[in-house]
Amino acid sequence: MSLRAFHIVFVTVSTLLFVFLAVWSLAITRNPTGIITVLGVVSAVCALVMPAYGVFFYRKVRNIHI
Repeated sequence: MSLRAFHIVFVTVSTLLFVFLAVWSLAITRNPTGIITVLGVVSAVCALVMPAYGVFFYRKVRNIHI
């Protein structure tokens, strides 16, 4: 597996983990405290930013043959 493919897989898995963490901390937790709510919001923001970074990375390395 090339470094580029590994990076794309890593970004995809990270995005899925951020989505899971956001759903867990905002919807599933019975007694959310302040830090759990902050964790959920930060995870949701990261879940939105990671795919944008993945697209940016893919466009940047599309023409690089590693």
